[in-house]
Amino acid sequence: MDRPYNFCRIGVFYDGNFLLHASNYYNYIHSEKRRLSLSGLHNFIRHQVAEEEGLDPIRCQIAEAHYFRGRLNAAEASMRGNQLYNDRVFDDILMSEGIHTHYLPLRNLMGRKEERGIDVWLSLEAYEMALLHRVDFIVLIVSDTDYAPLMRKISSLGIPVMLLSWEFEYLNDDGVRMVTKTSHELLSLATYPIAMHEVIDYGIAQQNPLILDMFVPESNGTNSGQTDISEIMSLKNGFGFIKYPNNNLYFHCQDVIGNFNDLRVGDRVEFVIEKNQQKQDVAKRVHRLTKEENEEMDFQLDEVSL
Repeated sequence: MDRPYNFCRIGVFYDGNFLLHASNYYNYIHSEKRRLSLSGLHNFIRHQVAEEEGLDPIRCQIAEAHYFRGRLNAAEASMRGNQLYNDRVFDDILMSEGIHTHYLPLRNLMGRKEERGIDVWLSLEAYEMALLHRVDFIVLIVSDTDYAPLMRKISSLGIPVMLLSWEFEYLNDDGVRMVTKTSHELLSLATYPIAMHEVIDYGIAQQNPLILDMFVPESNGTNSGQTDISEIMSLKNGFGFIKYPNNNLYFHCQDVIGNFNDLRVGDRVEFVIEKNQQKQDVAKRVHRLTKEENEEMDFQLDEVSL
C-alpha cells in the first residue's frame, strides 16, 4: 500500500475477554508471574509492523486503539467485592494508553453471564476505520471464528491484517482443564499471524528487552512487610483471598492467627503483605479484627470522611 512519507497508521482492536485470559495466564500460570503491559504490547506491535512492512519503527504509530468487552452493570458489580474499583483502575490504564473503551452489558442466559454482540461491534468499528482510510494496517487481538468475515472484508480493501494469537492450557484450582486457542481459520486469513505464546517464550529465554517490556514491571518491594486492612473476598478448603487492588491477595490457613474455620466472607482482617516463592504478593499473619477493632476502624473512617 502506498503511504505518504512511508508512514504507517496502525489500528489495534482488542477482544477484552481474550486479552484477559492471556494476561491471567501469564500472571497466575506462566513462570513469568506478571500481567501483560498494554504499553509494552503496543511497543511490540509497532516494531513488529515495522519489521513486516520494511519501515523504521518511528514511522509506525498506533493511530487507533479500541477495547471491547461485556461488563456487569454497576448494581451487580457493587455486590462483587471491589469489582467496581478494579473496573475503574483498568479503565484508567486503558485511558492512559489512549485506548477507546466499548462496553456492552453482560446478559443472563440460563443462569450464566455471557457476552452478546461484542464481536459484531468490534467488526463494525474496525471495518469502518479501514473503509474510511483512518488506518493503513490493522492488528487484531481476537480468537473466535466469528471474526473471519471481518478479516476477509479488510483484506479485500488491500489493508494488511496482523493477528496476535495465543494457545495454552492448564488445570484450574478445581482441577478443570482450561484451554485457550485461536481459530485456525483466522490464522489462515491473517496477512501476518503472530504466535505470541512462542514469541514471548523465546524472547524471555533470549532476554529480549522488547519482550520483557511486554510485562508489568515487578514490584520494587515497597509493599513487602506492609501491614494493611481489608475484607475477605472468598474462602475455600484451606485457603482464601482478600480484597486488594490490583490483584486480590491469596492466604493459606497456616497463615491465619486464630482458627481458619472461624473466618467468614466479608470479615475485616489485618494482614502483612509478603512475597511467596514465585515473587507474588500474598497475605501473611492474617488476623480477624475484633468488634472493638472494627468499631475503632469505622470511627477513623468517619473522621476521614468528615
